[in-house]
Amino acid sequence: MAPSTTVPSASSIEVPETLLKRRKQNDKAREEKLAAAIEARKARIAKRRIIFKRADTYVKEYLAQEAEEVRLRRAARASGDYYVPAQAKLYFVVRIKGINKIAPKPRKILQLLRLLQINNGIFVRVTKATEQMLRLVEPYITYGEPNLKTVRELIYKRGYGKIDKQRVALTDNSLIENSLGKHDILSIEDLVHEIFTVGPNFKQATNFLWPFKLSNPTGGWRTRKFKHYVEGGDHGNREANINKLIRQMN
Repeated sequence: MAPSTTVPSASSIEVPETLLKRRKQNDKAREEKLAAAIEARKARIAKRRIIFKRADTYVKEYLAQEAEEVRLRRAARASGDYYVPAQAKLYFVVRIKGINKIAPKPRKILQLLRLLQINNGIFVRVTKATEQMLRLVEPYITYGEPNLKTVRELIYKRGYGKIDKQRVALTDNSLIENSLGKHDILSIEDLVHEIFTVGPNFKQATNFLWPFKLSNPTGGWRTRKFKHYVEGGDHGNREANINKLIRQMN
């Protein structure tokens, strides 16, 4: 008769201490990773709520501003007066001429404005200094007062950010938050609002935006570019008519 052999039970097998320690570390890392994922999800939901709430506030602000403009026009008309809108705070500037035969000073101003190529466009805060600069380079540019629709379409359709000195498409709000979050600009709607209202962080917002690369206007330019816009040409201040041109170039 063969001698019987005793098989040790699983509970009686001694597990090495290093293996136990590794298991505990893995379990702890797994729990920490799960907790971090839950916290990140909560943070994303909270951030999304903030962005939606801000966007709703901006819409109400824009509508109230439009309603006030209508009220002031009607009041002026009722009293037999003329309503004069407030001076523009924002210009959109487009370069329409190349580098040939440009004097050093206008060339330097175009570089400062980051208008390095034909059909490049930028947003500019209207100040006495910027108006003087624009007058010096007026034969090479056209500009005017963009409305909300134009600002939004430009940023959504043609907007690129300067991230690590690279031209990056604004496909995600996180790209904007990572670059401008310290200036309380968390989303593309925050960026649109900051530009359109010429907010306190306008400089940081415009420096973040890469100069817009537009196309030639539909149907081409109206006439030879050495004539001013008011004379039937293309360069110079178009005021509100810049919106029509941008839509032809966007």
